[in-house]
Amino acid sequence: QVQLVESGGGLVQAGGSLRLSCAASGRTITSFAMGWFRQAPGKERESVAAISWSGGSVYYVDSVKGRFTISRDNAKNTVYLQMNNLKPEDTAVYYCNGGSWPAVVAGTPLTFGSWGQGTQVTVSS
Repeated sequence: QVQLVESGGGLVQAGGSLRLSCAASGRTITSFAMGWFRQAPGKERESVAAISWSGGSVYYVDSVKGRFTISRDNAKNTVYLQMNNLKPEDTAVYYCNGGSWPAVVAGTPLTFGSWGQGTQVTVSS
């Protein structure tokens, strides 16, 4: 069965850093663009970052540019999100998923697998 398990979240002060991991099982991520998404309390899910199947292209929503870095390790079937200089507005549950490059960038329906439980990121001010 296809499964996505996010980890690495936690409680940090503004300006701190976290590295999130997304471990996939049941199928390989090799041929998929992968992305990170977040949902803040009372708000809709937002596309945060995307990386192409080859790792040659990346996308970031404007609010995280210069602070977040997405990467992937196909051998470990894992996607990462390095988050630096965290701000209170980054507080959200973070999820990963995959699909075509346009779909991941746009946050439109994704096909890699079912959504996981996500990992909570809380940034205090």
